[in-house]
Amino acid sequence: MLFSRGSKSTVGLDIGANSVKMVRLTQSKNGYVVNSMAIRELPPEAIVTDEIRDREAVIFSIQSVMDECDIVTKDVVVSLSGHALITDKLVIDKKSGAEAEQAILFEAEQRSPFDVEDVALDHHVIRLNEDTNKMEILLVAARKEFLQAYLSLIIDCGLNPVIVDTDAFAVYNAYVNNYEVDPNRVTALVNMGQDVTNVLYLKDGIYHSTRDVAVGTRGIFNSIQQEFRLNHELTNKTLQGEMEGSIDQDMLKATIVSATEEIINGLELAFNYFKSQANIDIIDWMVLSGGGALIPFLPEYLQSKMQIPLEIFNPLRNIEYDPERLEGLQPEKIAPLLTVPIGMAMRKVG
Repeated sequence: MLFSRGSKSTVGLDIGANSVKMVRLTQSKNGYVVNSMAIRELPPEAIVTDEIRDREAVIFSIQSVMDECDIVTKDVVVSLSGHALITDKLVIDKKSGAEAEQAILFEAEQRSPFDVEDVALDHHVIRLNEDTNKMEILLVAARKEFLQAYLSLIIDCGLNPVIVDTDAFAVYNAYVNNYEVDPNRVTALVNMGQDVTNVLYLKDGIYHSTRDVAVGTRGIFNSIQQEFRLNHELTNKTLQGEMEGSIDQDMLKATIVSATEEIINGLELAFNYFKSQANIDIIDWMVLSGGGALIPFLPEYLQSKMQIPLEIFNPLRNIEYDPERLEGLQPEKIAPLLTVPIGMAMRKVG
């Protein structure tokens, strides 16, 4: 019996620029178990750089994965990333209650490029330093206009978004539940989507900071489509390594390498900024997730250019699942693509 009576499942819904992913997990005393999961590719240009251009198509795709997952609960965990979201870390004097809220709001007003009246704010205490009587605070700000439109879309699908996460922290949640965090190793969790690459840094065994790089795999997609004159479906299959026998692999590698320069430049800037902020010389380890982790030749090229050892993220490493119940999804092959919805489904709801 996979699931015990009384166990509660949590649903993670990831609305990406290329596809919609849904994962339902149950937590038991032995860990997490996959109840169901589904992926539905979106039509071309349905979502571009956070903008939902084909609302009906996105709703149809969400409802399709709902049907495939056969969800009973309407409560879902969702996430944001990209231009409409800002994360920052602040250090303030140790406070509590209304006094802490006021101090955080004051700092947010000084730092946010948006008017604080136009954003929804949340925060989390990362660490308390009793010696200095200081608090490290993670501040998250989302533009209200974007957030309301996003939640409205999900509600129109018949769902109830009970937690709004960020993609980067969903990746972090998936990582700490599947891997031992080495306090002696500085690690960069790199989640490469179609329009945005989320980067989250771990230092001294805990969260340090996060940064969204405004470039993803869309440029690689476009280059392959143009070079090999493929339609949308065949280009996606090529990106997922399913066209090895039909496409010249040397030409494919050259196309991918050429189209990856913008991503490399964005990551180098992000890494250099982090190293200056954290006062360190090197990043010891890089863990790659998202659609970029599945693109042929990309992880190896990324590792050689960045000169950082790289590992492909497996968010199912410590999760039990029955392949026969997942109807040909082959989760072991697409696992990096499931990192964000798995991380969200690991959130405790209620």
